[in-house]
Amino acid sequence: MTTQQVDELGIDLTGPEQATTERGGHASRGMLVWLRMRKSPRFWIGIGIVGLMALWAIFGPLFYPWKPNVQDLFNTGSPPSADHWLGTDAVGNDMYALVMAGLRTSLIIGLIAGPAATLIAAIVGSLAGYLGGRVDAVISWFINLMLVIPSFFILIMITPVLNHLIIPGLIFFIAGFGWMVMGQVVRGQARSLRQRDFVRAARYMGIGTFEIIRRHIIPSMASLLIIDATLGVVGAVLSETALSYFGFGIQPPRTSIGTLLADNTQAATTQPWMFLSPAIVLVVLLFGVSLIGEALRDALDPTSGAARD
Repeated sequence: MTTQQVDELGIDLTGPEQATTERGGHASRGMLVWLRMRKSPRFWIGIGIVGLMALWAIFGPLFYPWKPNVQDLFNTGSPPSADHWLGTDAVGNDMYALVMAGLRTSLIIGLIAGPAATLIAAIVGSLAGYLGGRVDAVISWFINLMLVIPSFFILIMITPVLNHLIIPGLIFFIAGFGWMVMGQVVRGQARSLRQRDFVRAARYMGIGTFEIIRRHIIPSMASLLIIDATLGVVGAVLSETALSYFGFGIQPPRTSIGTLLADNTQAATTQPWMFLSPAIVLVVLLFGVSLIGEALRDALDPTSGAARD
């Protein structure tokens, strides 16, 4: 079927990636999202917070004398001072250096594992919902199986063999067991989208399955996926915290925000700087990520106030 024939049949070809600018010219979806998003103060505040924290975690140690694995035995459990800006922990490690090192680890795990889980959900769920039939049945069975697998016990079994690959292993584990619920949601959305005019028109014009999913199905759920990816960053950091608390996450001599919170929970009332330092950094990081997610949601959602501006 040609484009002219599609027009004659009155089929709506306007998919989520097609739009016009205010001057009437065609613009890509990415350009429209950027034009809307750059007007949002929340986007710039969020980018500023996350960017500055990433720069601090990467380059901060170059300008600070203490290293996270160096103990000051004469100042164990000391409060913030000129020598130790955020104080020291119970064994004399500098909290400022520990927080920077922990933030690097948490950023790597959170910013990779969260979006990776969303990407898996988008691909698997879209395939199931769009293709339907036996493919849908097999994928649905697999998702249900993954939901009932005791992932915690699997982690117990694989932890001893991870050794120096603990960070890639945690990323793989958190992403691999964190996509199923969102995959079911995407599957349901894809089942309804496959009957839309612009998807039918693309199919009649001979566009392949994966191209339709990439250009039409997944972009139509962009707002939902962006929100899930943003929440996934939060969930990944919190998952790492819980796993480290039980001894199956980051282990010494490595550190993360999760291990710092777990190690210093009991000192929250007696020596609060040990707990508050990583806690405040975690809250600020998650606040910045949430601002970015809200700005992206507003830019991608045509019913939001930002999208109408």
